[in-house]
Amino acid sequence: MAVAQKLVLLGPPGAGKGTQAERLSGDLGLFHLSTGDQLREERDADTELGRRAGAFIEQGELVPDDIVVAMLLGRLDAERVDGFLLDGFPRTVTQAEALEQGLTERDRKLDAAVLLDVPDEEVVERLGSRGREDDAPDVVRERLRVYHEVTEPLVCFYEDRGLLARVDGTGDPDDIYARVREAVGAR
Repeated sequence: MAVAQKLVLLGPPGAGKGTQAERLSGDLGLFHLSTGDQLREERDADTELGRRAGAFIEQGELVPDDIVVAMLLGRLDAERVDGFLLDGFPRTVTQAEALEQGLTERDRKLDAAVLLDVPDEEVVERLGSRGREDDAPDVVRERLRVYHEVTEPLVCFYEDRGLLARVDGTGDPDDIYARVREAVGAR
């Protein structure tokens, strides 16, 4: 019987993380946890953490790391899953450290952090083709600037721990998926 993996999916906006996460979690039987979905669920369920997070969201502010980490770890505890795939989390080294600590306290650890590596110009082209207002080239470039400044340091964080699996995120989604599966040892 295969061991259930514990994975994090990283990459710039528009890299296809959601698409690849959905396929991978389904094929490998992993619990897929998206930070954005979890924040909305907690807010809609009117939980204490949801109310706390909602107060920041209503002010247009980022939800503090301690609240996000508590939500995600609480959800993993509640679901009692062996394997999981985190999509959209962590976004900062501070969050990655808190996740690592929380997993260690539960006698668990990540198996891999999969990076979908996509050049900035391709991200701008991909997102621009969707035709949404928030995908205008100048908005996308700002999102990429924030990604490079805030989230990209996770590449070194996970590389230093021997957990980074870098995957070429360009080309056909099926080809990308085959590379992702190979990177996590699921052939």
